Amino acid sequence: MATVSRDTPCYYITAVCKDRLPVFRADAFKELACRAIDEARTSGKFALFAYVIMPDHIHLITDSARKASDTLRFIKGISSHRIIEYLKEQGYESSLEKLRHEERERNYKYSAWDQESNVLLLTSESFFMQKINYIHLNPMRAGLVERATDCRWSSARFWARCQRDDEPLKVDIDRIVWRKKR
Repeated sequence: MATVSRDTPCYYITAVCKDRLPVFRADAFKELACRAIDEARTSGKFALFAYVIMPDHIHLITDSARKASDTLRFIKGISSHRIIEYLKEQGYESSLEKLRHEERERNYKYSAWDQESNVLLLTSESFFMQKINYIHLNPMRAGLVERATDCRWSSARFWARCQRDDEPLKVDIDRIVWRKKR
């Protein structure tokens, strides 16, 4: 169980695709990202409270069971690996070439993500809910959907209590302990 407070903050994470490429334009890549985030959550033993996958970035809210850098390492590492693997298997050489960079430590040549990520500490329930709303409204602001709950690649339906049986990624909202009545 998690409470949102100064002692037990949550992380609001934004990770941007390399060079702002629309890596997640196609549903196949959004599906890969959802599976990778779920795998990262299981491996890293952290909770996921909200998410949205946009064409060129993702927003997530997690608990602080791990350091933010560790949580990001799990999410970005697993998802990048799965995306690059998929591009290689499907023969998408031109797309793969766009993800090439100078070889870094551990000799990897490709990355789906920019090096930097933005992490904010959420230390109050009101700030937490402000970021939840921001995440869920992001696809509407971008003109991708008419209503937040129309976005398949978001946790908006969970928060509106109208999720479907085939949700691509479940969230852990049942693990939040609210201090204020909702």
